[in-house]
Amino acid sequence: MALNSRNEESVVQCPVCSEKMESFEINPHLDHCLGVGASAGKEPGGEEDADAECGDPGEPGCKKARWSPAPADGTQPGSRRVSAARSPAPSTRKQPGSGAQPASKHQAPSPVFALFQKTQRSPSLAAASPTGTDAPAPGCIAFTSAAPSQSVVLSEANQEERKKLVSLQQLEAKPLAEIMRPGALAELIGQSKVLGENTLLRTLLESHDIPSMILWGPPGCGKTSLANVIANNSKKQSNTRFVTLSATSANVNIVREVISQAQNERKLFKRKTILFFDEIHRFNKTQQDSFLPHVECGTITLIGATTENPSFQINAALLSRCRVIVLEKLSVEAVETILLRALSSLGISILRQDKEADSMDGSKESEVQISIEREAVRSIAYLCDGDARAALNGLHLAIQARIAEAKKPLSNNGQQNTPIKNIVIKETHIKEGLQRSHLLYDRAGEEHYNCISALHKTMRASDEKSALYWLARMLEGGEDPLYVARRLIRFASEDIGLADPLALTQAVSAYQGCHFIGMPECEVILAQCVVYLARAPKSTEIYMAYGAVKESVRNHKGPLPSVPLHLRNAPTKLMKDLGYGKGYKYPANNV
Repeated sequence: MALNSRNEESVVQCPVCSEKMESFEINPHLDHCLGVGASAGKEPGGEEDADAECGDPGEPGCKKARWSPAPADGTQPGSRRVSAARSPAPSTRKQPGSGAQPASKHQAPSPVFALFQKTQRSPSLAAASPTGTDAPAPGCIAFTSAAPSQSVVLSEANQEERKKLVSLQQLEAKPLAEIMRPGALAELIGQSKVLGENTLLRTLLESHDIPSMILWGPPGCGKTSLANVIANNSKKQSNTRFVTLSATSANVNIVREVISQAQNERKLFKRKTILFFDEIHRFNKTQQDSFLPHVECGTITLIGATTENPSFQINAALLSRCRVIVLEKLSVEAVETILLRALSSLGISILRQDKEADSMDGSKESEVQISIEREAVRSIAYLCDGDARAALNGLHLAIQARIAEAKKPLSNNGQQNTPIKNIVIKETHIKEGLQRSHLLYDRAGEEHYNCISALHKTMRASDEKSALYWLARMLEGGEDPLYVARRLIRFASEDIGLADPLALTQAVSAYQGCHFIGMPECEVILAQCVVYLARAPKSTEIYMAYGAVKESVRNHKGPLPSVPLHLRNAPTKLMKDLGYGKGYKYPANNV
């Protein structure tokens, strides 16, 4: 038994033809399978040519494998013919408990192609892989082993099953958003305005002519994915080097080191360097100056990614040397497409409304199947607020939670649970994991100013419902209620003014109320003030009048005129002697 165990452990499987053999025979066998050393000028399949290559047929490294047309002995077209000297003797392999019976060498490939596969293949795959000599069905890929009478057929269904198994294993090590990150331009979804057909940026990317640019957009819109596509394209170009840094972990010294390496690469190997710098807005403007001369002279091609407005966060000199690419928030349809692609790669089926959870096409009763309701996918697309990363991570969380629940060994009453064969992810599971919408709001960023501008303009248009919506967006996003109250005080004088003098009193009272009780109780106070100001009559008379006077003072040419003597105050005798206040008539005495 010990001898049989050692023989079985030393048996490996060829990743090309799936033939099993001793481990010391794998290298020369791979040479045969890959056809290394085959002469291009000779007729393929000729025995004379094969014998001429090797003096000794049993010598290691002998390349006798040939792709040949169908011979008279019935071998399948495209089979690889290997001499008997290269095939290990059947008597050297023993199955445990079977004496000296030869082991079959022509078995179906395992779900994952591994060079040294020691585990037994899946029974379902073994049943799905015919070992006869019949031609493979359409849509199948045929691999022929050393014996001419047997072939291995790997169907597309088996490929999908293998892909599913690998993806589910990867979920334990990586987030789903990282696993599904696009690697080609065709896989980027939702940015057709910037990366659509015949657009300038797509044309430059396809021609591998990458300019320095700043990618500006909300989280999860595809900035890092676009950089990943550029990185994959750079790997195919021998004259391009791609480097990734993040402002969250890098400093100026690291940037200088990368630039120094880029200078050496350019000088010695004529290779250009593309530097992707994520979260570039976290570098202050002095730190951003370290990029300037090297972007200017072309030492590096800078691709910066930011969620903040480049006009405020990026050095103006650096901004003038880069093209700003604005990526929009993904639509619900785009996010749903991304989710469906992820579900397809994981082998998770989508249940229709007229389809029961336990009646899935092509499933086997002995296998655990995962499925998801269509409404659950839509719920993720709506709740993520255009953030593909949040959507994929939410789906990942729901899958992990359901799988963990199915693996619980005991029920609540202490009895053994019945193994769950069909796992269904429902809309309620999604809403439980994503309890609230992912609001895009930054108290110190671009969205802060966008929302307060929207609130101001909707109140000015007397649209009280829209004004309440934008107020809720700000407060639910974490905005300081006192900041909103201060803006309402300004609005009461700027847009209402003398048309309703009580509006200013209402706004000041709202500020004091917010200061006294704070959030969340002060929400209704701000809401009352917003509706009052939206319904009040509007007048910009004071605002326009003061603006005209201010412009007159600022644009006055020459020295400003002095204050007339009769308008000056005369608190001392000297000032009265100089004529200060002389001729002034008090209006109350002249009624």
